[in-house]
Amino acid sequence: MPDTPVTLITGGASGIGAATAERLLRRGHRVAVTGRDPQRLARFAARADAGQRLAVVPGDAADPAAVERAVRTTVERFGRLDTVIANAGMATFDGMDDGDPRGWREMVLVNVLGPALLVRAALPSLRRTRGQIILVGSLAGLVATRGNLYGATKWAVTGLAENIRLMVTGDGIRVTLIAPGRVDTAFWAPAGGTPAGGSLTAGQIADSILWVLGQPEGVDLASVVIRPMPAD
Repeated sequence: MPDTPVTLITGGASGIGAATAERLLRRGHRVAVTGRDPQRLARFAARADAGQRLAVVPGDAADPAAVERAVRTTVERFGRLDTVIANAGMATFDGMDDGDPRGWREMVLVNVLGPALLVRAALPSLRRTRGQIILVGSLAGLVATRGNLYGATKWAVTGLAENIRLMVTGDGIRVTLIAPGRVDTAFWAPAGGTPAGGSLTAGQIADSILWVLGQPEGVDLASVVIRPMPAD
């Protein structure tokens, strides 16, 4: 399968990342996913049941050595890399007026440094395949919210996407920012569950990512903003 597309997804063992990986695998693609929890990765691999078309690579998305290892493992395993999806992210669910700064550092590193590390490590391979970069941002990175440091990290991802485009478009690499509104996933577990009101599913975001990946040659979608319909 030397020409079968290969995608690397950070934070790919659950939520949006897992839903995207599952859809790509069902289409016959080869996929590598990363995550900090080896047990969660193992459960995902068992559920996906994709055999040699799936690689799971434990590691922290904000650790340069771990990210480089994930890219190297993917290319060594599959022989190429066509797409990277910077999906790993987290929130502390507090404000800058009364929140706990001890959690902020990790959030900033995962949400902002993580995508930059992934792009840096993957660029040589993506240049060879004229591949694609997808950054999973947020509606919170487009709309200001009071005292929200998480939102500020996603504003950084919004800017990062366009800065990356300016760097790689001459190499034929496409870059897309995916900016969803509220998504009903385990992301919200530390906050006691998904807030009431309209929300999207991980599968809906995954379907949108696959739509982006399916665009014809020469089409570069800069951003896709996805909002839930109001709840009944």
